[in-house]
Amino acid sequence: MQIKYVGPKPLIYKTGISFDSEFDDRYTYLNIAVQLLHALDHDYFDDKTYKYAIDTDRLRDDDILEGLKQYCGDLDAVVQEAVAAEQALIEDELQRAKENTTLSDIEREALIKNIKIMVNYRLQYATNEKLYNCAIERLADYVKKDHIDYVIVPMFQRFAAVLHSVQDALANQKFPIDTKMDIYEEDGKLMAKMEVKNR
Repeated sequence: MQIKYVGPKPLIYKTGISFDSEFDDRYTYLNIAVQLLHALDHDYFDDKTYKYAIDTDRLRDDDILEGLKQYCGDLDAVVQEAVAAEQALIEDELQRAKENTTLSDIEREALIKNIKIMVNYRLQYATNEKLYNCAIERLADYVKKDHIDYVIVPMFQRFAAVLHSVQDALANQKFPIDTKMDIYEEDGKLMAKMEVKNR
């Protein structure tokens, strides 16, 4: 089991490979998600508010993996289903490419080659996404269990993206929890505040 950055979601064609920047590799958010998990698990909050310290050091990949093991359990088991699903999708794409009669032999060969080139990339992308989703589910669990009313983070893209993911996880629970996101300025810095509105 390893985590590493691979890049945005790949788009594979007979003419080549491109990348969809709308779907960034979830690896880029794992550091923040694990740091928030550690904080929500251990810190005590004033007025049920958690505020992320801006000067917190970035975790090394080994520390991120250890944190994920702590909160998600057996990581191989966690990602097994996602990786198997991606492998099945790749096999299906290869089979369809081989059977595609609208492509010339050269186009078919190019498409098959492009699919095969991206196998490891796609499996790592799926691994990173599954681990991120597990971390987000655990964060939502902590917000709910500890009755946290506010989570405040710096208004940077990755921090806001993690909070939006937590919002989605809370909204999609069996008994949905409503949240609200606000942006405000504090000491010359923009902050994002997620308010938990109901339980």
